[in-house]
Amino acid sequence: MNEDKTHTKIPFFDGHYDHWSELMENLLRAKGLFGMIDRGFVPSLEGTLLSDNQQALLDDARLKDHQVKHYLFQALDRSTFEQILDRSSAKVVWESLKNQYVEMKRSRSL
Repeated sequence: MNEDKTHTKIPFFDGHYDHWSELMENLLRAKGLFGMIDRGFVPSLEGTLLSDNQQALLDDARLKDHQVKHYLFQALDRSTFEQILDRSSAKVVWESLKNQYVEMKRSRSL
């Protein structure tokens, strides 16, 4: 796995979702991780027998999901973090932020 030794400045979420999401998407694409937002992480069903190759792919996807969640969590203050009730995957966290702030923006414009 390619380990990036350079310091990455994570864009801090300040409530301006449109701006932040563009910055964060660019960061995740540069790291080769935005697929975890596009496709999400789907764990195998309990008790499913996997080949060694399938298990390796699943482990890699799980690691990438944790990496993306790490970036997302680092971008949030405690108050915003606590508003995200389901933190099961990076895609779920991203969608939760998107829905929350797009809805807030929509209600302000009414």
